[in-house]
Amino acid sequence: MKRTKTYQAGLLSLSLLLSGMFSSCTNDDPPKPYGVLPSADQMEWQKMEYYMFIHFGPNTFTDVEWGNGKEDPKVFNPTDVDCRQWAATAKAAGMKAIILTAKHHDGFCLWPSEYSTHTVRESLWRDGKGDLLKELSEACKEYGLKFGVYLSPWDQNHPAYGTPEYNQIFANTLTEVLSNYGPIFEQWFDGANGEHEGGKKQEYDWKMFHDVVYKNQPNAIIFSDIGPGCRWMGNERGVAGETNWSRLNIEGFGPGRLAPHADTLNIGNIHGAAWVPAETDVSIRPGWFFSPSTNDRVKSVDQLMDIYYTSVGRNSNLLLNVPPDRRGRIHPNDSTRLMEFRQTVESVFSNDLSKGAKISASKTRGNSSKFAAANLLDDNYDTYWATDDNDMTASLEIDLGQAKSFNRLVIQEYIPLGQRIQKFNIEYLNGDKWEEIANATTVGYKRILRFPTITTQKLRINIQNSLACPILNKIGLFAAPEKLTTPLIQRSKDGLVSIKCATPEPVIYYTTDGTEPTTSSKVYKDAFKLAEGGSVKAIATIEEGKTKSEVVSVVFDIAPAKWSVVSPAVDNVDRIVDGNPSSYVGIKDKEAVVVDLGDKLVLKGFSYDPLKSETANNVYKYNLYTSLDGKVWTKVQSNAAFNNIKNNPIKQDVLFDKAVEAKFIKLEPLQTTATAKEYIVAELGVITK
Repeated sequence: MKRTKTYQAGLLSLSLLLSGMFSSCTNDDPPKPYGVLPSADQMEWQKMEYYMFIHFGPNTFTDVEWGNGKEDPKVFNPTDVDCRQWAATAKAAGMKAIILTAKHHDGFCLWPSEYSTHTVRESLWRDGKGDLLKELSEACKEYGLKFGVYLSPWDQNHPAYGTPEYNQIFANTLTEVLSNYGPIFEQWFDGANGEHEGGKKQEYDWKMFHDVVYKNQPNAIIFSDIGPGCRWMGNERGVAGETNWSRLNIEGFGPGRLAPHADTLNIGNIHGAAWVPAETDVSIRPGWFFSPSTNDRVKSVDQLMDIYYTSVGRNSNLLLNVPPDRRGRIHPNDSTRLMEFRQTVESVFSNDLSKGAKISASKTRGNSSKFAAANLLDDNYDTYWATDDNDMTASLEIDLGQAKSFNRLVIQEYIPLGQRIQKFNIEYLNGDKWEEIANATTVGYKRILRFPTITTQKLRINIQNSLACPILNKIGLFAAPEKLTTPLIQRSKDGLVSIKCATPEPVIYYTTDGTEPTTSSKVYKDAFKLAEGGSVKAIATIEEGKTKSEVVSVVFDIAPAKWSVVSPAVDNVDRIVDGNPSSYVGIKDKEAVVVDLGDKLVLKGFSYDPLKSETANNVYKYNLYTSLDGKVWTKVQSNAAFNNIKNNPIKQDVLFDKAVEAKFIKLEPLQTTATAKEYIVAELGVITK
């Protein structure tokens, strides 16, 4: 009897054990959220991806970027305002919303505000009876677009600006706008505050301003350097960080001068205490406001595509400024370019080559179909693949069924549960060998990777580091038209050589032994050391080597790793020896430049890089001295000239009559190519080979 009870107890224990094992293998509990999370409004905002910015006001007619508030409001008199044309253009361009600069730094209000005398009411437009906010908000509603407003707290016109009373006036102005024009999806603030010399400063009450926004528009996203809804990306070039966290530490910071450093805004904070995703703002023209002089300077489709990849493709929304002209219409050059841009985006991303593929994962959460890798290939945003809580690394393998060619990969994290992935790479099966084609850091809402075209049947994505179990909800593969550009060879101060093309598609081959590069030469992947100098030749290819660029060749001498500029003492003077001929320094007329070479070298000559502009004040005639101790100098070039440097400002290599040993060189300008208080030096080098 006793043995029977023991036997039965053993069976029960085994049954419970097996049951527990089976249960753990089929666990379909979702991952717990990690860190701070986006709100529902932030998620809706993030999915918009792309919308229009409109700068319009007196600056449109005065041809300045920042008005001073003293302009006569009568200058604002567009002859044919058509907000429906703006909305129709935005809709046709694939945009989801329009944000209007309702009040810029000049204080001019595009609606008849009760709190200002610098408004459309005082203008000639519509006989002073117009209301641009009303017209645009109605047009947006008609075309199914969301509507947002920019109101600058800086006001160079209002007499109360710079006094304690102004904050309440601005709060009243906000209330006026946010309560009269329907739903506002985004309230855009910047921190400009008396930026001109002698300008009045205001202690902004940001808490009051935010409270007004949320009271009147509780679902609005507030933009500023630090959000709290979304943040500035730190530049106006359209370039988000290659690493871009949607988290940010905002405690102790503020908009404008109180903001975190631009580098921090560009990449966010990995463990930031607030969810403040990035918005990338950039203009389709050189300036934010319309100018007739820029009608032929609208960004090209290639430029806009590059911006798309460095904004939407790097976990950021794209806010593209399209300024109406003096009629009050979007100029044909701008609207045509927008249509071309949309057509190009759609031509690249309309055909997902991963459709119908098979996908498998090295690890799947609880081995449950609920979190299977197959979810990555459907179109449901809320289905995803995930691993078990303790699995921070994993691999995903895609079998396309047959060899296909592609050069773009779209990958998305399921950010409602937090941003997690810190590092990943992509490999493809080349014959029987896996080869890396790209690597990156963060993913976030969306990441688009560009790489040279590959042809393969199998692809592998390796999650190499994650802050919590990785969660992805989408992967797509696409083929963009290949563009061939000539390689650019550069070397850093420390002697690292990099070779890049303006477009990502070309494969670059190079040599360092003086031979001509071919498709059998070494493939360029990472920067390499060439501190002692030598020859580098490179060629770029597309279409799997069938189409080639011209060969580019650069001969480097010794790298300036140990060099320093002894004099003059001016800002950024070390640009003279930073290895980058694109950077330069302005130096007082006739003041000599002295460079310490770090070691004694046998010099056969020297080189001078001017600023590559015919109008620049470059050195024309000069003396060149050498020294072993920086005290006793020998003149090795006397009253010499850089030939034709005014008309052809290129690098000048000068050979000495005989080699000299030196630790210091001194360039003394005698005559320059123009009349100016400063002359230019981009780079000084030596010739030892």
